[in-house]
Amino acid sequence: MRFYQQQHEFYCGVDLHARSMHVCIVDHEGVTKVHKNIEATPDRFLPLVRPYREGLVVAAECMFAWY
Repeated sequence: MRFYQQQHEFYCGVDLHARSMHVCIVDHEGVTKVHKNIEATPDRFLPLVRPYREGLVVAAECMFAWY
């Protein structure tokens, strides 16, 4: 397994559900830039992260077989 060892300007965490997602974006100093529940569609996600795309890494948490 390769370990990620590079720093970025922004970090995005997504808690993904069937119809909604919780998105949190923080900068490299840990300051929260976005903390929002939105619909789970590209039309809602992409405009939300657009201002931070340069230097952004995204991690998604999703439990497909939860139920």
